[in-house]
Amino acid sequence: MKVTVVGLGAIGGFVAVRLAAAGHEVKALARGATLAAVRERGLAIAERDGSVATHALVASDRAADLGAAELVVLALKGPGLVAGIDAMAPLFAHRPLVLPLMNGVPWWFLRGAPLHDVRPLASVDPGGRIAATIPFDNVLGGVVHVSCSAPAPGRVQHHAGRRLIVGEPFGGASERVRRVAALLEGAGFEAEASADVRRDVWYKLWGNMTMNPVSALTGAACDRILDDELVRAFMARAMDEAAAIGARIGCPIEQGADERMALTRQLGAFKTSMLQDAEAGRPLELASLVAAVREIGQRVDVATPNVDALLGLTRLMAATRGLLPPVP
Repeated sequence: MKVTVVGLGAIGGFVAVRLAAAGHEVKALARGATLAAVRERGLAIAERDGSVATHALVASDRAADLGAAELVVLALKGPGLVAGIDAMAPLFAHRPLVLPLMNGVPWWFLRGAPLHDVRPLASVDPGGRIAATIPFDNVLGGVVHVSCSAPAPGRVQHHAGRRLIVGEPFGGASERVRRVAALLEGAGFEAEASADVRRDVWYKLWGNMTMNPVSALTGAACDRILDDELVRAFMARAMDEAAAIGARIGCPIEQGADERMALTRQLGAFKTSMLQDAEAGRPLELASLVAAVREIGQRVDVATPNVDALLGLTRLMAATRGLLPPVP
C-alpha cells in the first residue's frame, strides 16, 4: 500500500519504519532537523533489546512533492495539525483514507456522537479548518497504546507496547477498517478493529488527561504523583467529571478512577509525554487533552470545576514559560 506519514516524531517515525520494513511504499511529511537527518542518514529505530534498524525514507516538507497515497497517517501533535493543515491540503486531494494516531480528542470526535450539536470543537479545530480540509467520509478513528520517544532528530526509541486500535467514527469494524488493521498487523503491531472507537478514544483520554498536565506542572514522574494522596484525590475528581461527560456522549466509563490509577502505578517511574515536552521546551498539548474535555462538558451541561482548575493552572504555567502553541 502507498502510505504517507505526517510527522516523523516518536509515534510517526515508529509507524513509518515498521510499515516500510513490511514492504509498503512509505513517504513522509517532515520538517526542520528531523527532515534533514532522515534525508542524510535515514530514520533509525532503537528497540528495547538494544538493536537499531535504519531505513531510508522519501521525505519532504512540501505535501505536493509526495504524490497520491492510499492511506495518510497523521502522527503529530494537535498544535502541529492546526498550524499545518493548510499546507497539508494536497495530501487529501485524491481522497485517501486518513488515520489520525494522535493524543486526546480528535477534531472528528463529535461527528459520531449522539448529540444535536456536532459543530467542530474550537479547542482542537479553531474555525473548523481541519474539518473543512479533510473529508469526514475518509476518516478512520485511531488510538495508540505505544510508548516511544524521539531522543534526537531522525532517531526513535521504542519503550513499550505495539497496540493500535482502528475503527469507524460512527462505530463498527468495516471492510476498510479491517484492511487497515491487517496492514498494521503485518507491520508487527497488535492491531485491533474496534466496534466503538469513540469509546476507546474517550477511555484512553480519561486515563491520561490528568497525569499529563499534573506531571508538566510539577516536574514529577508518575510514581511520585500517585504517592501524593492530595494530588491523587484531585485527579480522581477531574476523572469523575470526564466520566460524567462520557456517559452523556455515548462513551461510558466502566471503571473507577482509583482502579485506573492503580494500573498506571504498575508502570513505575515514567515521564509522561507532556512532561517530556515541557522539559524540551516544546508546546504543550493542552487543547486535545484538557480544553476539549471542558468544551464538551459545556455542550452537555456537565460542570467541570476540577478540569477547569487543571486547565487554568497548566495553561498559565505554559504561558509563562513560552510553551503555548502559536495562535493560528
